[in-house]
Amino acid sequence: MEIKMAGKNRTYHEKRETEYVLQLRGLLEELPPYARDYFRAIEQKSSAKTRISYAYDFQVFLRFLIEKNPALKDKSMREITFDDLNALTALDIEEYQEYLKYYESENGEQKNGANSIARKMSSLRSMFDYFFKKELLSKNVAMQVDMPKIHEKAIIHLEPDEVAIFLDSLDTYEKELTGKKKDFFLKTKVRDIAIVTLFLGTGIRVSECVGLDLNDVNFRENSIRIIRKGGNEAVLYFGEEVEKALFDYIEGPRAAIAAQALPGEENALFFSLQKKRISVHAVENLVEKYAREFVPQKKITPHKLRSTFGTSLYQETEDIYLVADVLGHSDVGTTRKHYAAIKDQNRRKAARTIKLRDS
Repeated sequence: MEIKMAGKNRTYHEKRETEYVLQLRGLLEELPPYARDYFRAIEQKSSAKTRISYAYDFQVFLRFLIEKNPALKDKSMREITFDDLNALTALDIEEYQEYLKYYESENGEQKNGANSIARKMSSLRSMFDYFFKKELLSKNVAMQVDMPKIHEKAIIHLEPDEVAIFLDSLDTYEKELTGKKKDFFLKTKVRDIAIVTLFLGTGIRVSECVGLDLNDVNFRENSIRIIRKGGNEAVLYFGEEVEKALFDYIEGPRAAIAAQALPGEENALFFSLQKKRISVHAVENLVEKYAREFVPQKKITPHKLRSTFGTSLYQETEDIYLVADVLGHSDVGTTRKHYAAIKDQNRRKAARTIKLRDS
């Protein structure tokens, strides 16, 4: 069960939330003034990070209008009015969908597949719907256009033998290295084993992992306290392998680094070599680096390690509600959609197990 945070010191998470809020404010300065009303309205049911994504999406839409609509070519984004939006037709939105497949921005070429286009269209529909209900728009023209067909991707995960190969290889990787590469690996080996083992043993998200503080780890209960999306607190439990990996790191390298940590970083569970809290990007890089070495046949990321845990848990329990709860999915339908193929695989396996005649 997840509850709203109360008295726990959330310095890291509060800092991140503040950064997101300030970033959103900067984006809103470039949008029409009425956009603030929409973002204020969805504040209680969305994270700051989600609102930032929506703001970027609306910027892309407004740039499209200015770039492609002759009547708006001399306007800035802030000058786009409700009258301008009311003048749009379904054909304009269809053209926008086509535009999203490929366009150029200040960040270079942008390409979007069906899933990304659907997400951007969903945010546009949400904003139009809000202003339509407030009677500021005469219609929700975005709803008059079909959404792109989503192509579900198969879950990429490690098989049990691949998990063993990954962990065994990581445990002895220094034997494959020499010189500076070996020295560098040995500096981070115990930490990296703890991080990879934690992903595989709990299904934690990478953002939740980097946000862990030392006092979030409870060896008496073999649990970790995490902050989910939206600021909710949850407790995840771990087994003996995770316990050993965390204990070895906390009592070993972490203790030495913490004594020299940068001001304000002392409570972090996982440190970088710069003596500060490790970043999401650094964790993604280390997982992908090791995966290329140990399981090159698959493109493995922290999220794929999370999927490996979810797959194993579902195969063992076939309890979709348990998997959804442990993974922190707010909608069990999301979990069912992702792991339905596993149940089908189990059914096929069962069919092959039954023999009607001896061959």
